[in-house]
Amino acid sequence: MKAHIITIGDEVLIGQIVDTNSAWLARRLNDLGIGVDRILSISDTREAIHHALNEVDSGVQLVLMTGGLGPTKDDITKHALAEWFESGWNVDQAVLDRVEQHFSLRGVAMPEVNKGQAMVPDNCTVLTNENGTAPGMWFERNGTVFVSMPGVPFEMKSIFSDQAVPRIQARFSGKHIVHRTIMTQGIGESSLMEIIADWENNLGDLKLAYLPSVGAVRLRVTGVSDFGEGLQDRVDAQVKAVLPLIENYAYGFDEAKLEEVVGLILKAHNLTMATAESCTGGYIAHLITSIPGSSAYFNGSAVTYSNEAKQSMLGVDPAAIEQFGAVSEQVAIQMAEGARLKFKTDYAVSTTGIAGPDGGSAEKPVGTVWIGVSSQRGSYALKYSMGIHRERNIRKSALQAFQLIRKEIFINLGISLKEALS
Repeated sequence: MKAHIITIGDEVLIGQIVDTNSAWLARRLNDLGIGVDRILSISDTREAIHHALNEVDSGVQLVLMTGGLGPTKDDITKHALAEWFESGWNVDQAVLDRVEQHFSLRGVAMPEVNKGQAMVPDNCTVLTNENGTAPGMWFERNGTVFVSMPGVPFEMKSIFSDQAVPRIQARFSGKHIVHRTIMTQGIGESSLMEIIADWENNLGDLKLAYLPSVGAVRLRVTGVSDFGEGLQDRVDAQVKAVLPLIENYAYGFDEAKLEEVVGLILKAHNLTMATAESCTGGYIAHLITSIPGSSAYFNGSAVTYSNEAKQSMLGVDPAAIEQFGAVSEQVAIQMAEGARLKFKTDYAVSTTGIAGPDGGSAEKPVGTVWIGVSSQRGSYALKYSMGIHRERNIRKSALQAFQLIRKEIFINLGISLKEALS
């Protein structure tokens, strides 16, 4: 079974927003066993919408559309669809009641223009929007289903999951698809491929995809079957088989975030940590505190960008900076030790480096980063060459810092990395 996804809106085409809706929908369709063979972004005009619908392949059974359903004049998707499907109009009382309630609960008079959202094509099935005023719409034509949804992500996701999915499952029967993703950090895609080459060559009808991002690579194992019996077990068995080969780099599965994995470990063992950041400028602390409940294990951070701040806030020896430079093993260690002492934590991590694009030298080029770790076992720092791109360097340094802390915790707890992943 094949599907198309169409995103409607000039804001996507001019780069004002990133189209996350299509990625989310593609993942959900894949979970349903429905393959996507085209994702298209178009402008919010009748001509563009009609052209896109006319171009839908004859073998496509499902078309998902997002955007252009608001009450303002520039939102013309509903009218364009009504024309293409040769529809009349109905006032859907349930939609009108919901729109009126939406404004009433907020103590705001409903603008007259919003009444138009209750006007729907008479040959569509209305899909209730529990989180907004624009309803979704389900059309059928020549054996193909067309689903139109608002572009606001949390409205679209609710309509699709609660309203569209049950109808899609009742209408179509797709293949069974099972995914398992291994999250890795600290190794490049090509190096990872060399390590697991023999394992990959023996996957049989299962498929492996390498999904690299800044500082990390996801390994996605996929199985496809008409019936699904035993498919999950086969995928899980292959994942279990490869883990011993990559235990130094693997940290979790599926959508696991490294900062969340570290937080769960700290919380489970009643441990705390702190950060001392120079070149990462507080980014590590930001990632930690983006996780709900992180106050249980994160005591604080010192963002010490200047040498004076490193000395006054973390107690870094001026002589160490003078002799070795701020970007050095000695300073990284002292920063980590200073943060652990200052915030009274079990663990601390530090970063000091040259994020770029300027400031490098022959001895310490752009991308040189020292990451320090301090715990009850002692302190150390490791040197990395991250590259020449500032934002990527910051991201890669933060992820590497989390990986070092994760490994340090396991060493102190006497847990092997293999045991941690089992």
